[in-house]
Amino acid sequence: MTDYRVACIGTGPDPETPVWGESAAMAYRHGAGYRKLDSCEIVACADLVRENALAFADEFDIDEDHVYEDYREMLTTAEPDIVSVCTPVPTHADIVVDCAESAVLEAIHCEKPMADTWADSERMADACEEAGVQLTINHQRRFDARWTEAKRLLDEGAIGDLRRLEMGGKNVFDYGSHLVDLCHYFNDERSVEWVIGQVDYRTEDVRYGTHNENQALAQWAYENGVEALASTGDGEALVDCHNRIVGTAGEVEILPNDGPDLRVRRADGSIEERDVEVETPLHLAIEHVVESLDSGSEPVVAASRALSSLEVIFGVWESARRRGRVDLPLEAGDNALEAMVESGDLSPRPAESDDE
Repeated sequence: MTDYRVACIGTGPDPETPVWGESAAMAYRHGAGYRKLDSCEIVACADLVRENALAFADEFDIDEDHVYEDYREMLTTAEPDIVSVCTPVPTHADIVVDCAESAVLEAIHCEKPMADTWADSERMADACEEAGVQLTINHQRRFDARWTEAKRLLDEGAIGDLRRLEMGGKNVFDYGSHLVDLCHYFNDERSVEWVIGQVDYRTEDVRYGTHNENQALAQWAYENGVEALASTGDGEALVDCHNRIVGTAGEVEILPNDGPDLRVRRADGSIEERDVEVETPLHLAIEHVVESLDSGSEPVVAASRALSSLEVIFGVWESARRRGRVDLPLEAGDNALEAMVESGDLSPRPAESDDE
């Protein structure tokens, strides 16, 4: 296996006190994944706040000469082979494109969601493809044993043929990007033909630099006839688990709100509940990214797959803006939720006003 020089952009502050929605210190989690691999050495880091970068360097034994505030200088001076991008979502596109065009890198592993507009998401993927750089997005739940075990049950016919997929959670973008991606995973990456959705956004919810709806109800259809249902809302979601796989002979629920890791309901009325031993999914994702680069094979977290899930998500918001079904491929390059807030069509009140 080839040896790789690794760098992280956007180290974030102290990982012991993450501020969810602002900084989850994901670079430390990426770093821990690289550190487990004999083929990888973390040689540099960059953060706009130098003290954050210095703390990261101390944790991962990076020479202070390779601690930067400007990631472009880091690319030129440190010449890493792999970069993890762990900055706020609206910054992803410009950073990834700059990295791809640096003529230094072989791979970029970027935090999810990929970008805050559909056009920027495509721009990232196009730039990396043109430069011959492997671009992956950190949908690490594809390596989480709770979801991989559910996929195994589906593939082995434990619940018959796939009929419908469901997802529930706080939102379709920030956390929901995982769950839409997993719907695609369960349906073997089939293309989506159309999406329809409605949203409610009355209280501002900005996570990692982007707006997220308070509540949504959406449906989409895959080319093979399987349909999907998404219901989001903090405590108000119709779907009472993270993901549900509905087959002709039963269903599997992943992380049901009132239960174990997995619940299998069979057509004969029997119910099986089980917990699953979970190895750190992010570490497995990092290992897979490096192995894919070494072998030249397509990663399961490739940008092309992230694009497919984001097209559904941006399609949900576009459907709410149009008040109608959206046929794919998606033509609108912006972010319809952000656009509706900017135009005043949606006027969420500040979150702190809830306590008044």
